[in-house]
Amino acid sequence: MPKRITIMLDDDLSSKIRKIQAEQIKKSEDSVSFSHVINEILRRELKG
Repeated sequence: MPKRITIMLDDDLSSKIRKIQAEQIKKSEDSVSFSHVINEILRRELKG
């Protein structure tokens, strides 16, 4: 089950994540949440 966590993002990171989110929304017919994008980024970067 997902866990709700509050974090503070710098404006530049938030903007970059929103841009990725917008690109994913354009490619998909489904909605793409901000949390989904963050989870994808973290999974990809923390893979190891």
